Amino acid sequence: MYATERQHQIETLIATDGRVAVVELARRFGVTTETVRRDLDQLETSGLLQRVHGGAIARTRMSTAEPSLAERSTRRSDAKLAIAARALDAVPAGFTGSVYLDAGTTTAALAGLLALRAPGSAPMEVVTHSMTIAHLLAGATGLGLTAIGGRVRGLTAAAVGAQTVDAVSRLRPDIAFIGTNGLSAGFGLSTPDPDEAAVKRAVIAAARRVIVVADADKLDAELLVSFGAASDIDILVTDRSPAEPLAMTLAEADAEVWLA
Repeated sequence: MYATERQHQIETLIATDGRVAVVELARRFGVTTETVRRDLDQLETSGLLQRVHGGAIARTRMSTAEPSLAERSTRRSDAKLAIAARALDAVPAGFTGSVYLDAGTTTAALAGLLALRAPGSAPMEVVTHSMTIAHLLAGATGLGLTAIGGRVRGLTAAAVGAQTVDAVSRLRPDIAFIGTNGLSAGFGLSTPDPDEAAVKRAVIAAARRVIVVADADKLDAELLVSFGAASDIDILVTDRSPAEPLAMTLAEADAEVWLA
C-alpha cells in the first residue's frame, strides 16, 4: 500500500472515530510504527489532525476547539433531540420543582420540548444562564423562568463571570441538565473555556440531581478545562453506550446511563 493510500484511510478513521492509535494503525496496515508516525506527521503538517501521545486526534477534538452555537446547532440535531426527549423522562409528571438548564444545543433542544408542554401542566421553575434558552422559554405556558445574568460570551450566548457564578451558588435547583464538550474516564467533564467551566462547576455544586446530556461525539473527548468528575453525575443521557474505560468509571461512580 502506498503512503497516500494509508494516509487517506487514516483520514477516514479520524473522521469516523475522532482518534487513532499508532500501534493499532501499524497492525492494521502491516507496517512499522515509525512508518505510521511519519504518516501522522505529514497529516498534521497538512492540518488534517493533531498529534497526541500514542496517536492522533481530529482537529475538532483539540483542547481549545469550540465551534459556534450556530455551527453546533446543525450537528447531529436528530441525536440531540432524541437525547433531550429521553432526558425529559427524568422530570416526572406533575413535577412542580425547579430545573436548571445549562447552555448548549442539547439543553436547548430540551428547552424546546419543555415549551411544548400542554397548557395546564403543573408549573415548574426553569433557571438558565443561556440567553438562547431564556429567549426560547420566555412566555412559555406552565413555566416560570429565571435568567441568570453576567457577561455574555458571543460564541455560546451564555452568561459567564463572577457575577454569574455567584448567582448560581445561591440556588438549589432540584434537577440540573448539564451540557459538556467532552467526557472521559480520566479527565471527567470538560469544556474549552475556563469561564464556562466555572459556571458549569457552580451549577453542579448547587443542584440536588445532575443529569448530563451528551451525544456520542462527546464521549472520550478531553477539552482544556475539567469542570466535573464521573462521581458528580447522577445520570448520563447519550445515544451510544460508552466504551471502556469510561463505562467502568461511570459504573464505579454509580452513575446511570440512559440511551436515547
